[in-house]
Amino acid sequence: MKKSAKERAKEMVQQMTLEEAASQTQYNSPAIEHLGIPEYNWWNEALHGVARAGTATSFPQAIGLAATFSPDLIKQAADIIATETRAKYNESIRHGDRGIYKGLTHWSPNINIFRDPRWGRGHETYGEDPFLTAQIGVAFVQGLQGDGPYLKTAACAKHFAVHSGPEALRHEFDAKANKEDMENTYLPAFRTLVKEGKVAGVMGAYNRVNGEACCASDVLQNYLKEWGFDGYFVSDCWAIRDIHEGHHLTETPAESAALALRHGCHLNCGNTYPHLLEALEQGLVTEKDIRRAAEKLLEIRIRLGQFDQTEYDDIPYTVVACENHRKFAVEIAKKSTVLLKNNGILPLKGTERIGLIGPNADNRTALIANYHGTPKRYITLLDALDERLPKDQLLYSSGCHLFRDRTENLAQADDRIAEALAVAENSDVIILCLGLDAKFEGEQGDASNAEAAGDRLSLSLPASQQRLYAAIMQLGKPVIIVSMSGSAINYSDAEQQADAILQAWYPGAEGGTAIAQLLYGEANPSGKLPVTFYRNDDDLPPFTDYSMQGRTYRYFKGMPLYPFGFGLSYTTFSYQKAEINDGTLSVTVRNTGKYDGEEVIQLYSQQSLVDFRRIHLSAGETVTVHFSVNDKMKGKILIGGCGYQPEKLLCVSLEK
Repeated sequence: MKKSAKERAKEMVQQMTLEEAASQTQYNSPAIEHLGIPEYNWWNEALHGVARAGTATSFPQAIGLAATFSPDLIKQAADIIATETRAKYNESIRHGDRGIYKGLTHWSPNINIFRDPRWGRGHETYGEDPFLTAQIGVAFVQGLQGDGPYLKTAACAKHFAVHSGPEALRHEFDAKANKEDMENTYLPAFRTLVKEGKVAGVMGAYNRVNGEACCASDVLQNYLKEWGFDGYFVSDCWAIRDIHEGHHLTETPAESAALALRHGCHLNCGNTYPHLLEALEQGLVTEKDIRRAAEKLLEIRIRLGQFDQTEYDDIPYTVVACENHRKFAVEIAKKSTVLLKNNGILPLKGTERIGLIGPNADNRTALIANYHGTPKRYITLLDALDERLPKDQLLYSSGCHLFRDRTENLAQADDRIAEALAVAENSDVIILCLGLDAKFEGEQGDASNAEAAGDRLSLSLPASQQRLYAAIMQLGKPVIIVSMSGSAINYSDAEQQADAILQAWYPGAEGGTAIAQLLYGEANPSGKLPVTFYRNDDDLPPFTDYSMQGRTYRYFKGMPLYPFGFGLSYTTFSYQKAEINDGTLSVTVRNTGKYDGEEVIQLYSQQSLVDFRRIHLSAGETVTVHFSVNDKMKGKILIGGCGYQPEKLLCVSLEK
């Protein structure tokens, strides 16, 4: 009878010296030659494509993946990521390269709740709603891990838990969350990924939660046990060092290592677990503690087939960033883009002289966001329009720097606005490409917007872009705004003044192609907002307050600029009937416009999303879609396709 991975791992660790077993708890685990165990670096990233390991397909950033409201699309994307991971892994080990970012253990997805639009890393998440996050997250995990006898790659849900800024405080911060917010907001996605997604790993966050360090928490580990988690637990990178240096819960590295190990942290990304033997000498951990962690880690490597022949060993390198994968990434970018406003100017006819203006029109960083690979090809919006439009039908100016007051160091402030005005004055339609990029909003240390260490200080556009916008709008010409950002921006003025607004997120390396096809009607916008777009900064509670009161569409009492789930189309949809019979909710929808399109049917109960379905409808087509009534559905069910707007939604009652 074939032994299980757990049994094989236990036997392997029993043959190790204690020093060898302890060495396996470090992310850069050394080889144990007498047991035939090669060295292995656990650290790999795959947020929206294989990251930091050279060439790979670049999908839209995670927030854009969520905007598709399509678990099916996300599962396919994750399967492509896993395929490319295996192809690169096969070649790396063949050439003797077992270094960082070359392994099969991806520290993705990020399923933290994007509770505050100022958080710099929010674009790494699937938005503000726990149910949407869970559904997209499970699909991503299933795509990464596959359904074969071996894991295709090992996914890791992060950052457990209650983690969403501020970035500058993350190494010392104590996030206070009450039981209701824990159960209804911060934990559900993790619970679903463990119980339904069978995620192979969970990563602990930097911060504390209600006093306990996330990487050494009784409370958090008890949740994982309750859910039946059988994977490995890894610290965020250098987070165990924070236990003594930032949180001051211990005094020495040995004490921190012991605290984390005793509380279920198997693997240390950082430099603290080399002190485990010192902790053993001090009586802070036992030999059993060390061997138990090593067994779990070897079990994961066995489940990945690292000591066997697998069906993935022959995946050829030629699949990496191949044409089919890149085309699929563009398709997802089209389905993730959200049409926020359109007075009829879109789609464009193709005869207009276009003035393309703005710092994101030719910004490659805004295409690929953070945690990215190396694209085979970049296509910005400037590239895409220049390729498709006849000679001299396109004029261009960057207009301004993304956030500094000038584009050239020796120039005067606003040194590109005069050029932008010249472009606008000589154009029929202006496409104003504004927003942010991962140099402005990002992780601590990554973003160059040093004012906030990666977080945003305001919902407004950077001042440089506000001045550009004001200068262009005073001309009175038709203006289409293409917004590239990973979070909500205050477009209150543009909602009143611009002719159309497209929210394109960070759309991937060839995202310019997707945007251009949408602008010219070769594709129909169908993305929905996974976050609320607020009207101004005053709508937001203090950033450091982790209470959900006043946050996200579920608890916000004001009037949003654009609600969660909102997104327009070039066609129109009519929700004609909804009824419940024998445990089935049936919804009838008609495409009442002249374009084929895709709609996302959204079901809300007690002000929370409880189910959704993306459907395709040809012009004039009517379909009836069936949903199973589940335990999340209580009382009145609100049904629609443009987000949580109770006055605009159909209503049925389970009490009938």
